[in-house]
Amino acid sequence: MEHHGSTTLPEPPAAAATVFGDRLGRALAYAELLATTGVDHGLIGPREVPRLWERHLLNCAVVADLIPPDAQVADVGSGAGLPGLVLAIVRPDLRVTLVEPLQRRVTWLDTAVEQLRLDNVQVRRARAQNATDLAVDVVCSRAVARLSQLVGWSLPLLRDGGTMLALKGASATEELQDAERVLRQAGVVSHEVVECGVGLVEPPTTVVRILAGRRRTPQSAQETKAESVAPAAKKSKKSERSARARSAKSKG
Repeated sequence: MEHHGSTTLPEPPAAAATVFGDRLGRALAYAELLATTGVDHGLIGPREVPRLWERHLLNCAVVADLIPPDAQVADVGSGAGLPGLVLAIVRPDLRVTLVEPLQRRVTWLDTAVEQLRLDNVQVRRARAQNATDLAVDVVCSRAVARLSQLVGWSLPLLRDGGTMLALKGASATEELQDAERVLRQAGVVSHEVVECGVGLVEPPTTVVRILAGRRRTPQSAQETKAESVAPAAKKSKKSERSARARSAKSKG
């Protein structure tokens, strides 16, 4: 098959050897896939090829420092596998599920996983909202949606006490402020903006890290709402009975 993607993939910078170590060969193979069939499938723009390493691969790889050993990870809206595939390459101890709704992207991801021989990755065609049977340690995302929307998609996929990592760049602090009400309603334990890869990538990768509390699926959220409505309903019925009693007394 002829590839129309750019063939000017640059050599990896010195930081790539530091970050990927003995996994650099697979990172190189992934970069080549992105620069060829990734461009052909519209997963990445041809203008991104010259800056694949700094802007994409290294930008994602340094986030691995925020993930505990042997964690189960879900990458929602995975697209070209950023950051999920990169994390699976740099951290073979992780078990990564790439959640992607579009079939053409899923097909490309399946092929990439096979060609890169990544036995710690599975690809799932689904919207994040429909993947709530997952219960993972970490949910990550990059360039998917505003944080206020991502919270509702990501938290239901986490185990109790799991972590949500949203790669956000310069908009991180603003989006975190905008999402304050949503985060309070979700009952998260903590949230902060973290910089990864200082001294390795420029600019460093900016991540919103959210520590979840009790697992909240759409069903549990409905149950919580029902529990909060029930006391109010009881109080209303009690008031109604009291009013009827007063009315009967006055008539008597």
